[in-house]
Amino acid sequence: MDAPRQSLSRKGTSMEFGFSAEQQEVRQLARKILSEQVSAQSLSAYDEYQSPRFDRALWRQLVAAGLPSVALEQRYGGMGFGFMELALFIEEVGRSIAPVPAIAHSVSAALAIQRFGSEAMKEAVLPLAAAGELLLTAALSEQLNEAPADPLAVTAVTDGADLVLSGTKTAVPFAAHAQRILLAARAEAGVAVVLLDPAAAGVTLADLQVTSFEPQCELALASVRVPAADVITATDGARVMQWIAERTTAAICAHQLGAADCAMRMAASYTSERKQFDVPVATFQAVGHRMADCYIDVECLRLTTYQAVSLLDSGVDATTEVQIAKIWAGDTGHRVSYATQHVHGGTGIDREYPLWRYCLWLRQNEMTLGCSSFHVAQLGSRLAAGEALFS
Repeated sequence: MDAPRQSLSRKGTSMEFGFSAEQQEVRQLARKILSEQVSAQSLSAYDEYQSPRFDRALWRQLVAAGLPSVALEQRYGGMGFGFMELALFIEEVGRSIAPVPAIAHSVSAALAIQRFGSEAMKEAVLPLAAAGELLLTAALSEQLNEAPADPLAVTAVTDGADLVLSGTKTAVPFAAHAQRILLAARAEAGVAVVLLDPAAAGVTLADLQVTSFEPQCELALASVRVPAADVITATDGARVMQWIAERTTAAICAHQLGAADCAMRMAASYTSERKQFDVPVATFQAVGHRMADCYIDVECLRLTTYQAVSLLDSGVDATTEVQIAKIWAGDTGHRVSYATQHVHGGTGIDREYPLWRYCLWLRQNEMTLGCSSFHVAQLGSRLAAGEALFS
């Protein structure tokens, strides 16, 4: 469902709040490719880690269409659009739960390199990334630490012009397939952010198993030397990682929106066709109420996600809006996964029926975003301090 179009007239002028023609085209292209190439049958090949959940042929097709690099500047091989267009692509990835590294590659790493990397780094990395010849990812998670801007588990020591890294990152998506990994480390004078070569001496990758079957690794660093050319910043990393974390969070919310919307529509279709006592179960009051609650949750997630993405796309501070979207994404994933399973009855957990994979992803995104109660408490503290109130 597209964003609602509204017109606000003021002194003879009109303001349009819908998506532009270009944004609609990005969404339609992504939906066409993903709906044609991703199916329950194709996804079954990755169930229970039968094979790494990475469809390289699909990724090459998306790269050829320019979708993963839609927000990169044209001089680096991108389309020259913004974060909103990229989020619409990621929403479609969530709608199809496609096995591709869209968020890790396009948002957490490529966007950050374009924004904060040196010109030499951008010229060396981004054209290859846009062409699909270089896969990027980012290590944003540490054990018992939910603040990417405040790394605790990895340290960086200066040795001449290089940095030497030691420590551990966890849940690094597509790390075993990537050629570069963006990560932050606690340095002597602040926070350092580097672009790590996973083939460097001292790097160890250990496969992890997660709810959604996405390929993730634990990344262990034992005195790994990072040359100066691969250092994005040696001291100002907290600001860089906050920028990355907010956009990655908003992208996960967009992915959650696509997945939740698809699960809701699947349940609505099923309850409209499934009959008991010769009437569709959708006409039962309890079922109708549950589906109405799903619809409200999904629409609230849509509005909060688009608000956060739109502000980030405009370069406006969106800390509050990202936090609100994160809360809705977690709660929506939790409630929609339960409600859609419930109205399907036993069919919802049947491995021959596609809903269960969506429920796994809804819960995976919920856990990745973190506890909603914790985020509500954080937002409440900011409100109490007057930091999140409109002036």
